[in-house]
Amino acid sequence: MTSTSSSSLRRGRALLTALALTAASGLAMAASSKGCDGGGFRVLGLSGKANQTVAAGSVPARFLVQGKYVQFEVDAASFGIRDYVLTGAANPLDMTGGVPTPVFASKLPDHRGAVLTGGVDVDLDTTDIVLMREGPQVAMKIQAKDCANGGVFQMEVARTDGTSTVFTHVLATHPSNPSLNAFYFDNRNFRNLEGDAVPYKDTTVVVTPRVNFGNDYSARFVGRDSPQVATRINDAACVNAIVKRDGTIAKVSHCGLTSRWDVSSGGRMGMVFGEDATEVAPPATICTHKCQAQNQVKGQARSLGSPFPVAPADRLLPRQ
Repeated sequence: MTSTSSSSLRRGRALLTALALTAASGLAMAASSKGCDGGGFRVLGLSGKANQTVAAGSVPARFLVQGKYVQFEVDAASFGIRDYVLTGAANPLDMTGGVPTPVFASKLPDHRGAVLTGGVDVDLDTTDIVLMREGPQVAMKIQAKDCANGGVFQMEVARTDGTSTVFTHVLATHPSNPSLNAFYFDNRNFRNLEGDAVPYKDTTVVVTPRVNFGNDYSARFVGRDSPQVATRINDAACVNAIVKRDGTIAKVSHCGLTSRWDVSSGGRMGMVFGEDATEVAPPATICTHKCQAQNQVKGQARSLGSPFPVAPADRLLPRQ
């Protein structure tokens, strides 16, 4: 490795280290601590409270992150994830109806040939986990909470060349129960209030359209992709005509099964469930370095909820 690339990698490592020190800045807290009762992860032979590096030679190509309420697998070379599932464990804030509920088939970053090769830094603390891994050109961090509800997951990327990374999210399809198939939809509760001002903390915020994901099994199951310093890539193959409150048509270029995001180096993609996914709040502050926990809503935003079942006209198509 040249001195230039070594210097670039040190900058990337410093960036993710700074982000790790402010883990609460981008990952929303669960809607209530009740949603996390008894939670805790097991990964790479570690559980409870732990803070150590698992040597690269001991890291399998894919490994399981197992919690009480949440489980998913991590691709070691990219830190993409696969098979994100809500387990259906009993909890007052459960959204699944007690049924194991697949959410995402995958959330994969395109590193354009770069791979993660170092050891995996694991930080376990009660219901929280932080995983970090680096390579010569890119570094990744995953944060998750083992909770039945709220802000539960976030992926962050840093590249030595400072360029952005495309993340592709694919919702899950249940192998035998179509009512558990996840789908993206244009939330009618937001669309019908588009342009209105609603209370937020000590001021107001204007309602804008909202894309959520849900299924046909549980009325309580609702989630949202939550970007920070990331922009969704419109898909010209999935143009949906959504009726607005005044009868005019909005064109929404978003597929029913997938979404793609251009994530800046130092940016992140989060995932929130429940009321956190349907609250009306300003966008997250733009920040890629030494971010502070300044976007916490703390119950001071209005939640508009989501319809159930979702009307066919509001489901984003095609789901393929």
